[in-house]
Amino acid sequence: MLQCIVVTPERTVRDESAQFVALPLYDGEIGIAPRHAPLIGRLGSGELRIVHGGTVSRFYLEGGFVEVLGGVVSVLTPRAIPAEEIDTAVAEAQLQSVRYRPAKGPEEISARQRLADQYRAQLRVSRRAAVRR
Repeated sequence: MLQCIVVTPERTVRDESAQFVALPLYDGEIGIAPRHAPLIGRLGSGELRIVHGGTVSRFYLEGGFVEVLGGVVSVLTPRAIPAEEIDTAVAEAQLQSVRYRPAKGPEEISARQRLADQYRAQLRVSRRAAVRR
């Protein structure tokens, strides 16, 4: 078994045992099972899945870092939202707002794209959780 700890600046969001943990890395996704090699990785925006006893807990993560060491998966992120707490209507409205926001120069275009990617990730997490309910 693994121990999965998810921490934001405000609180510890989750501290539970797990059989498997899937995380959104900056450049892809990684799955962590017991006896995984030690690692430190940079997180991207996307879905965290914690599997325990046949149930899957899903969260939207917004960046941060993960450390795997000695059977403990430590997730440090500025934002972790349980999938069932994501309001898809709000996320869709925010995505539409960002898509049509004018941007001047490469920095504003990059910031706009990053926000759009975050809202799309929230929608994916929310919709996947709704399908599995």
